[in-house]
Amino acid sequence: MNRFVAWLPDHVDRRIRITAWVSFVLNVLIIATGGAVRLTASGLGCSDWPVCVPGSLTPTPEMGIHGVIEFGNRTISGPLLLAALLVVLFVWRLRRERKDLFRLALLVLVLVVVQALVGAFVVWQELAAALVGFHYTVSVVIVCIAAAFLVRMHAPAGRRELAVPRPFAILTHVTTLALAVTVVVGVMTTASGPHSGDDDVVRTGVDASLLAHVHSWPGYVLGALLLVLVVWAAVARLRPLKWLLVLTGVVLVQIAVGVFQARNGLPPLAVGVHMVLAALSAAAMTTVVLNLKAPAPVAADSPDPAEALTR
Repeated sequence: MNRFVAWLPDHVDRRIRITAWVSFVLNVLIIATGGAVRLTASGLGCSDWPVCVPGSLTPTPEMGIHGVIEFGNRTISGPLLLAALLVVLFVWRLRRERKDLFRLALLVLVLVVVQALVGAFVVWQELAAALVGFHYTVSVVIVCIAAAFLVRMHAPAGRRELAVPRPFAILTHVTTLALAVTVVVGVMTTASGPHSGDDDVVRTGVDASLLAHVHSWPGYVLGALLLVLVVWAAVARLRPLKWLLVLTGVVLVQIAVGVFQARNGLPPLAVGVHMVLAALSAAAMTTVVLNLKAPAPVAADSPDPAEALTR
């Protein structure tokens, strides 16, 4: 046992970096495959959980292509859970000096397990719109936390301090709120739209066209706020500029996709792209927020943190 613990990383090494990226990619991928399940009406391709159908873990020929699509989405849950477990395991020896990484890794693992249970209830409740929306929202939250881990693993341990003007930080948080509102209203819009996951599932009954217009309002506000932040960061050469440019690019593509799908009868592929881009937008926003702060300078007479831990 001691040899195994000694084998675990004592610093952020290649093992941690690779597994963290795998975890992030798989959490984005499962959003894409979950979208495919809904958009191909394969939500009940497997009618039970954890088995696909009563008496069979895998889909039977009677389930057709819908069973294959739904089971394919479920299959990703295994590697995703394994990746989350490995990240927690690999930061185990760092859990005291890098509490931030350990807590983020543990939170991803817990939410992945919760997400699996929510998926079970989604099937048992035959794709209830509220549960399906919650299922997607939890996935977006996991992607954001996984993105936060990626940012923090490249940063040194220790105290951090604000690295931008406070008004800029406040405006960034307001922009984060605008993005969150956009995503939440988008989830509500999808819950009332035609892509329910199964042809027999009843939607919320709310006018999807009305919600689509409401969904666009915070989206345009988000775009305007981002442009202000980009110009401000460029003029003042602020730390988050690079990621603000990435985020703005993703959001502008997202707006274009949203306009396209609204004007073309919600084609499934466009809706799926819209879902994935929403998660990537949230991840990029998380990165921007984390870049508002930088490691605080260490005073010359301050003890080295690593030495302090050994005393």
